[in-house]
Amino acid sequence: MLVVTPRFGAIDIDESSLITFPAALPGFDNCKRFKLLHEEVAEPKVLWMQSLDEADLVISVIDAKLLGLHYQLTLSDEECAQIAYTGEQDLVLLLTLTRVESSDKIQANTQSPIVLNLASRLALQKGGVRAEIVFTNE
Repeated sequence: MLVVTPRFGAIDIDESSLITFPAALPGFDNCKRFKLLHEEVAEPKVLWMQSLDEADLVISVIDAKLLGLHYQLTLSDEECAQIAYTGEQDLVLLLTLTRVESSDKIQANTQSPIVLNLASRLALQKGGVRAEIVFTNE
């Protein structure tokens, strides 16, 4: 599938690689299909979720583990069904990133991680959670 986006131009996307949010992302009710994109480097840190339903929408995300954050989430039966949950080995938690206005700082939304099931390619955003944050001096 060929998709034209303002930020990345024309990109050819394999439909089997899409991520679907069955209940959409909060605040983006018409956006359910996304493609994860990244820089062409060996180990990309920041990923971009490009919406296929609204070409202007790109959300920067990062794996929570890269920031040293650990979560213990409880998913409801409905949430488990929504992402076809079969075990935590298939889950990745992504945090949305935003630039702080009038600053070069970037902040991660640690209270509403995106729960992505890599096996099913289904995702949801889980609000109102807390991460365990531990600071170390190594």
